[in-house]
Amino acid sequence: MRRFIPVLTLALLLGSCNEYQKVLKNVDVKPKYDMAQKYYEAKDYKRSLRLFEQIAPKYVGKPQGERVMFFLADCYYQKENYNMAGYQFERFIKSYPKSDKVAEAAFRGAKSYYELSPDHSLDQTDTDKALAKLQGFINTYPDSEFFAQANTMAMELTTKKERKAFEIAKQFNKLGEYDLTILKSAVASLNNFVSDFPGSIYKEEALYLKIESTTNMAMNSFEGLKKTRLEDAKNAYNVLIKQYPETQFAKKADNLLKKVEKELSNYIEVVDSTATK
Repeated sequence: MRRFIPVLTLALLLGSCNEYQKVLKNVDVKPKYDMAQKYYEAKDYKRSLRLFEQIAPKYVGKPQGERVMFFLADCYYQKENYNMAGYQFERFIKSYPKSDKVAEAAFRGAKSYYELSPDHSLDQTDTDKALAKLQGFINTYPDSEFFAQANTMAMELTTKKERKAFEIAKQFNKLGEYDLTILKSAVASLNNFVSDFPGSIYKEEALYLKIESTTNMAMNSFEGLKKTRLEDAKNAYNVLIKQYPETQFAKKADNLLKKVEKELSNYIEVVDSTATK
């Protein structure tokens, strides 16, 4: 009996394949619709997708068109073809704005773009698109069962964008240690970062790096600009300490402040000696 089980299984598989091929070649859409739905329910998304692709144009404007278009989009989603999934879910929402599947389609469409978001070191165009889609979903469907998950994904992408912006500013700071032009870019990038992401997990380090950048800029400045830039560095130190009194960068920040105050003392001595005369 055990010998016949593999043979029987193979026969059933071959029969299933033959049936699938026959329906695939059939010009009648009804058998294709029935089989596509059967494969979809069985999670055989590869076969289901191929059938739905064939029949979708035939069901435009028909009662079953809504189901066909949603299943088609979801097959792409389940097969991790996220570009097509996002596009098809958008088409579904535009075609059937009153469908009870609209919220789910909006979420899965947004999640498709979320899945396309690259590593933080790469271009973040897809991340921006995913964030816009997720935010649109969050604003439109606050009572959805997918609301919490959408919020989590949006926060993850926001952190990714924060890291991208922070790494750029950090790199400017590193490269600009002895280059005044790059140091200007470092300070500008750090200012923009703190302004754009006031609640970022990288904010404390960004404020410390600004002390580094402004100090190095002051030390490498022409005499006419030096005093003003030293004061900028001191102000940067005060901002860090005010916002993070127990900052992990206290020791390094204090050492930079000592350098700045030592340089500033030269200007005080010049003023005092002028006043004495």
